[in-house]
Amino acid sequence: MLIKKVAIDLGTTNVLVHVPKRGIVINEPSVVAVSRDDNKVLAVGIEAKDMIGRTPETIIAERPLKDGVIANYKTTEAMLRYFINKAFGGVRLFRPEVMIAVPAGITSTERRAVIDAAMAAGARAAYIIKEPVVAAIGADIPIGSASGHMIIDIGGGTAEIAVISLGGIVSCGSVRIGGTRFDASISEYIRRKYGLAIGDRSSEEVKISVGSAMFMENPLKMEVKGRDVISGLPRTITITSNDTTEALQRDLEGLIDAVKSVLHQTPPELSADVMDKGIIMSGGSSQLRNLDELFSEATGVACYLADEPLLCVAKGTGIALENLENYKRSIMMTK
Repeated sequence: MLIKKVAIDLGTTNVLVHVPKRGIVINEPSVVAVSRDDNKVLAVGIEAKDMIGRTPETIIAERPLKDGVIANYKTTEAMLRYFINKAFGGVRLFRPEVMIAVPAGITSTERRAVIDAAMAAGARAAYIIKEPVVAAIGADIPIGSASGHMIIDIGGGTAEIAVISLGGIVSCGSVRIGGTRFDASISEYIRRKYGLAIGDRSSEEVKISVGSAMFMENPLKMEVKGRDVISGLPRTITITSNDTTEALQRDLEGLIDAVKSVLHQTPPELSADVMDKGIIMSGGSSQLRNLDELFSEATGVACYLADEPLLCVAKGTGIALENLENYKRSIMMTK
């Protein structure tokens, strides 16, 4: 019998599902809408994200993952079941093998929670693999060679930095700084500087439209609508990309410190390889304007954005699942 397999990039902001030979079949927000009265799941993914900040008291729309790990077990299980069923067209007469990518820095308890949630969601077997490894595979980095490769994977909840050689992680770091932290810093800055309260979705739009990791000579501009903190009335202001750079200073410093720390831990031979090849960036939040330039300036090492950075982890997890024997050293836990 043909065993069905499914690879999942279980992200803080997005869930991507990769089915071998079909590629990425799902890319939806990791949001679940639940009824407060009977704890019933009302919507998952895109439908649930549209409800954020717009629900009545009886409905709660939430992200069940925080900083790359499970914050709400029950809703994570419901979300996984929904996406696994959707990947196979809603009708499932078999239990698939599931591989899930998780941050390299999570604890054994957090890993166990992911495995248990996958099994409860209907998996026949579940595997856990580290995000930096699969991000590197998805970015077409030859991780099996006897040479050092550095990857920075910045997602919604965490940033994973690793130097990989011979298929394994030589040195790594994980910081809980990512897209959701960027959004929070931007909305806090706008509230403090302009006295305007904006929602999570608006701050995400600001980050995508005009966000920059470095000050720009010709800053981009956009209008932002929100609620005046003092009068409580609606108001519109103009935000520039330099406002976002100022808002993100502390988060960016945290990322730079983490990258430098990993470089300090790296053996000299592999450091030389990294200098020659440069650093590869993946993950949705690595697309922040001028972030590659900022890392290059801070470390003295060239930095490049991978092709389709948002899809690297999902693609790499799919490749690892199809070639389990080749990547068994990288798999952390199975059940």
